[in-house]
Amino acid sequence: MIRFECDYAEGAHPKILKKLFDTNFEQTPGYGVDEYCERAKNKIKKLCGNENIDVHFLVGGTQANLTVISSILKPYQGVVSAETGHINVHETGAIEQTGHKVITLPSGDGKVTAEQVLDIYNSHFEDSLREHTVQPGMVYISHPTENGTTYTKSELKNLSKACKKCNLPLFLDGARLGYGLMAENNDLSLEDITNLCDIFYIGGTKIGALFGEAVVICNEKFKKDFRYNIKQRGAMLAKGRILGIQFDVLFENDLYFEISKHAVDMAMLIKNAFSQKGFKFLYESSTNQQFPILPNDKLEKLSEKYSFCCWNKIDENHSAARFCTSWATKKEDVLNLIEDIKKL
Repeated sequence: MIRFECDYAEGAHPKILKKLFDTNFEQTPGYGVDEYCERAKNKIKKLCGNENIDVHFLVGGTQANLTVISSILKPYQGVVSAETGHINVHETGAIEQTGHKVITLPSGDGKVTAEQVLDIYNSHFEDSLREHTVQPGMVYISHPTENGTTYTKSELKNLSKACKKCNLPLFLDGARLGYGLMAENNDLSLEDITNLCDIFYIGGTKIGALFGEAVVICNEKFKKDFRYNIKQRGAMLAKGRILGIQFDVLFENDLYFEISKHAVDMAMLIKNAFSQKGFKFLYESSTNQQFPILPNDKLEKLSEKYSFCCWNKIDENHSAARFCTSWATKKEDVLNLIEDIKKL
């Protein structure tokens, strides 16, 4: 079975495994205060074009999301998200478990707009009974979104401006950030994201690392005591150097961007194959996730050799599937899939 259902099916990039092996018997301080974490932080600061940001390494995406969000919100506040946002649909109520509501917005493409933020903020504060409802306290987005779509620089600028106007911190989930940055239509850089967001994180789990996310705090007022929050949420790794080593390797000689581009290139081959057969897509994605709509019998045929996600039922006879490539996807596997798509 050739697997295309997710981008974390493989282990880690060989360069990371080699570095972990080579440093295995070194003794370092714990909890992320070692020289490898420091070196990785400095590389990230340089890429972000800002020496004043704080960088923290956490073990996973859900821990990063709930740690960041719960550290910012007051007890009576909630986090604004697209209805398809990861924190709303794929984290088992982790945010709600911290005592905060996810305030959802309708979204056809998975994105949140500046206009929506202004509307939900104004609607709340113009309500004479507002104290009886959850107050919007911050905005959560992801780049790419759950639907594989991406924000343009203009969209993120407008969203950032709206958040600042409403005094709502903007948090960007970057679990798949590398795939977004290397998308064909992307015009955002790490520097742009640093300048426009209050907090974001750079995903490692889905892009070459065994596990780990790098949380970047750009807004000064959210820096103080953040490590207390990491520890309290169970996201602080005792052997923290394992995270530092991984990000140190990922950001050596542009490895992170090279392997992200590989995944996107493989996804574009798959996308073109489905397009050439005349199949439509549920979302217009230029990242590593593709959502073709096929007759159910065609999907059943492909499932004999390939593993993928059944994403949405379109009608009685058609469904949308998700084919997901990764940093480690083999080109020969993609070419085999393309040949079988041609036979449909």
